[in-house]
Amino acid sequence: MKTASELRVKIFADGADLKGISNLSRNPLIKGFTTNPTLMRKAGIQDYRGFAREVLGIIGERPVSFEVFSDEFAEMEKQAMEIASWGSNVYVKIPVTNTRREFAGELIRRLARAGVQLNITALLTNEQVRAVLGCLSPETRGCVSVFAGRVADTGRDPVPLMAEAVQLLKANPKAELIWASPRELLNLLHADAVGCHVITMTQQLLAKLPWLGRELEDVSLDTVRMFHDDARAANYSLPTLAPK
Repeated sequence: MKTASELRVKIFADGADLKGISNLSRNPLIKGFTTNPTLMRKAGIQDYRGFAREVLGIIGERPVSFEVFSDEFAEMEKQAMEIASWGSNVYVKIPVTNTRREFAGELIRRLARAGVQLNITALLTNEQVRAVLGCLSPETRGCVSVFAGRVADTGRDPVPLMAEAVQLLKANPKAELIWASPRELLNLLHADAVGCHVITMTQQLLAKLPWLGRELEDVSLDTVRMFHDDARAANYSLPTLAPK
C-alpha cells in the first residue's frame, strides 16, 4: 500500500479552526486549504474579512477557498470580486445553485471570464459537472467540488461517479476535480485510484493519516488495549457472588 506522500491526489485541509490551520500549514502533505460558512460558524468566526486575512497570513502561497454567502446572484458577484482581491492564491467558492434551485451558470461564466479563480461547490451529480464545465473558462484555473461523501450518505457508491467526473474534466485542463466531504480514510485511496486531482479532509480525518497501511493485527491489539484501559479507568467491576 502507498504512503500518503506517494499518492498523486493532493490533500487540502478543510476547516476554520485557526490553531488547526496553523498546525497543518507546517505539514508538507497539505497542499491547500478550504473552508465554508458552516465550518466558520461552528468555529465561532464572526469577522469574515479578519478571519480570511489571518488564514492568508498563515498558509503562505498555497491555494485557499473562501465561499460567498448571499443567496442572490448579483450580491454573490460582488462578494466574489472582493474575495478574489484578497490574494492570487484565493479561489472563490460559488454554490452550484442558490436555495431556489436556480443554476449559478451565468454567474460562473461571468466570473470565470473575468479571471476569477472559482471553486464550484455542492455538486452531487455528473449532470451538474457537465453544466458547470460548460460555464468555466479554459483560460482560468478552477475547481469542481463533488461531495462524494454526501453521495455515499444516500446509499450510492460515489466511486463510479467520481471516475466519470475525472474523464469529464479532461475537456478543461485548467479545471481540477475535488473529492469533497470524504467520510473515511479509505476515500483518500479511492480519490487517488480514480485520478481525482484533490481531496478535502477535515482535521479529524487528517489525524488518521498515520493509520494508512498499518498492520491489521496491530490495530486489533490497540483496540483490545483501548477497551481494557477504558474499563479500568471507569473502575468497572462485577463482584463475585459468595457461595451459599
